[in-house]
Amino acid sequence: MSQTYRTKVNNIYDFDLQQESIEALDSIQESANNYHILSKNKSYKAEIIQRNFNAKQYQIKINGTLYQIAIEDYLDVLIKDLGFEIGASKQVNDIKAPMPGLILDIAVKVGQEVHEDDTLLILEAMKMENVITSPRSGVIKSVSVNQGDAVDKNQLLIEFD
Repeated sequence: MSQTYRTKVNNIYDFDLQQESIEALDSIQESANNYHILSKNKSYKAEIIQRNFNAKQYQIKINGTLYQIAIEDYLDVLIKDLGFEIGASKQVNDIKAPMPGLILDIAVKVGQEVHEDDTLLILEAMKMENVITSPRSGVIKSVSVNQGDAVDKNQLLIEFD
């Protein structure tokens, strides 16, 4: 099966490149960041100016013209199509009890600003203390329980603005 790469140039032009066509490219590496490329009987000088390997983004100069290039492979495309983009902000607007239990402590109040992974409350379930942390940064809109309350699974505990 051929690997396909979706490529966006200058945030305007989209190209799908096949692994075979990339491997068949007639190119010679002249130095660490410089390449000589032959394509359809034309000669090109390519230089990698900047690279962000993890983000798969590159700035390349070809025959003196600068291009911004972003590359996505099959997995990147699949993740985006499923709505699970890497680095996307979390849009959790409420916290529900993950299991039935007893509220031992509430660490936040209405109007308080919290950051991702801050402690919100402690839920005792099956003789264990479970620390419920914030999934995102935000402001507490409401706290629907009190210390000492017994809660059911999926019961609303906290809402974010």
